[in-house]
Amino acid sequence: MAVSYDGGVVLGADSRTSTGSYVANRATDKVTRVADAVFVCRSGSAADTQAIVAAAAMHLSSLAVEVGRPVGVAAAAKVIASMAYQNKDALQAGMIVAGYDAADGGSVHAIPLGGTVLRVPYAVGGSGSAYITGLCEAGWRPGMSKADAVAFVRAAVAAAMARDGSSGGCVRTVAVDAAGVERGFVPGCDVAPSFGDMPLVGAAAAAGRA
Repeated sequence: MAVSYDGGVVLGADSRTSTGSYVANRATDKVTRVADAVFVCRSGSAADTQAIVAAAAMHLSSLAVEVGRPVGVAAAAKVIASMAYQNKDALQAGMIVAGYDAADGGSVHAIPLGGTVLRVPYAVGGSGSAYITGLCEAGWRPGMSKADAVAFVRAAVAAAMARDGSSGGCVRTVAVDAAGVERGFVPGCDVAPSFGDMPLVGAAAAAGRA
């Protein structure tokens, strides 16, 4: 998932890669850098998304040299969406492109299966996203601080991990703003287990206490 906050974006993901019911990798990094301040959250086929991101990173690196400036988030999203669309019959790749540039500040672009690209205030994807869509709708709010955004992403990813068998491991976050890139990590042993009713976060929790 990726969310925008006042001045930047936070991306977050679990670390489980599964092959059917078998966990092939429990410590995957699903948040991948493709340009100086642009990252991609990957879901779907790991092989497909890795191939797309590797090709996009090489293309964007060459493009930055040609134009003489860092590539913006929207341009990176269009390049990745074009690759996904042109190969939509052969790929299972859902991606979220987010980052920071001088023109747009922090921005989030969702690229679901098929290669559509949508600029959105926040986006969730992958098998665990179905379990937390309502939680995110209730908890996200415009103008969040960086600390609030990081806490929100960690809580939402942890909730998805608790309910989705294809999600698990640890929680990785990446915060991107004008000051640079800050990576965060919560090991699996420190991710609070969640049982019963889904815990409320953000605005929904405040409304429940009122």
